[in-house]
Amino acid sequence: MEAQALDTSQLGVGDHIEAWHRGKLFHSGRVTGVVPALELFWILDERTGARKLLDPEALEIRHVGAAAQPLAPA
Repeated sequence: MEAQALDTSQLGVGDHIEAWHRGKLFHSGRVTGVVPALELFWILDERTGARKLLDPEALEIRHVGAAAQPLAPA
């Protein structure tokens, strides 16, 4: 799965993102809200389950393709 860097104007609610800083993954999750005028957005962090306000000027934001859904039992 290939990730690509992006800015806030390219984000939409429901997008899956990763937030990196100095080569380390800090947050990963789904976008829950975007404030383009302030260049800020919220995610629901997968690791903690908490809502996080992220600043793309402090982090490298990467859009990640949707994770594969598990198959339904036969």
